[in-house]
Amino acid sequence: MKGTVLHSPGDVRFETVDPRIEAPTDAVIRIAATCVCGSDLWPYRGLQPIEGPTPMGHEYCGYVEEVGSDVTSIEKGQFVIGSFATSDNTCPYCTFGYPSSCAQREFISRAQAPFLRVPLADGTLVATREAPPEDMLASLLTTSDVLGTGWFAADAAHVEPGATVVVVGDGAVGLLGVLSAKQMGAERIIAMSRHESRQELARTFGATDIVPERGDEGVERIRDMTKGIGADSVLECVGTNESMMQAIRSTRPGGHVSFVGVPHGVELAGEELFFSHVHLHGGPAPVRRYLPNLIQLVLDGAIDPGKVFDLTLPLEQVAEGYRAMDERRAIKALLQP
Repeated sequence: MKGTVLHSPGDVRFETVDPRIEAPTDAVIRIAATCVCGSDLWPYRGLQPIEGPTPMGHEYCGYVEEVGSDVTSIEKGQFVIGSFATSDNTCPYCTFGYPSSCAQREFISRAQAPFLRVPLADGTLVATREAPPEDMLASLLTTSDVLGTGWFAADAAHVEPGATVVVVGDGAVGLLGVLSAKQMGAERIIAMSRHESRQELARTFGATDIVPERGDEGVERIRDMTKGIGADSVLECVGTNESMMQAIRSTRPGGHVSFVGVPHGVELAGEELFFSHVHLHGGPAPVRRYLPNLIQLVLDGAIDPGKVFDLTLPLEQVAEGYRAMDERRAIKALLQP
């Protein structure tokens, strides 16, 4: 069986993998759709070290092929979606609403393949009542990570009806952060983007304004647009030091900043943070907490987050998906087995 393996920066191969039941709490699913995530580009670009050949992929949906002897909540043949982080849904951290910090957490890393082993299947996977139509697969796939992360970004930034929201980052997470803020009732949503196709999609998802400036110029533009006050909620969806500081400096005193971009080189100056008077909340998105609601929103036709995929490829052409996203020829690449 073949699956995606990253050997070194830029070297993506489709080669033999062997997903199978290893523990009684496991399930193996047949992938219906998977994709390349923006966070996959960090090791692909050599900005995040890997130790030898590394199986890739953490966004997935599909059909249950086999379950371990202790699995009780799902069964063979069901269509399921799961988080990028496994969870038992019973430990204290899960009970607090943070299953991505589960005491038994593992990070999924082999989903860009025809089959996937999912540990802690009872707590990690959510089954739909029936197999969804083919045209909903892309949107359902987003709930596994990119929509769940965008939703957490809006939730953690305390987006409320009538709020002014800024989204820093025009990748898939940022764009679905726009969609999430719209669903939560934000009145004004300012997307920070320099790319025309992404600006257009941001408007489709609910952005009312586009700001192409970055850094200090971007902050100044936000201040001008908010009469010198700053935004109520700012979603940081990139993970660089520049994007984090841009987010904090665009927020009004008492406002909320969420950070969901995997951080690389982020260092916060204590004194500036002290005097900014902003709330900070972020980390790996607790996707499993949101999955039932997000799946239902998709199935009800209330949202169409699958529009974030602008490139569809056969799974064996996964290397082209990485190249296209790395070169910004695609926002997000959908992979079909």
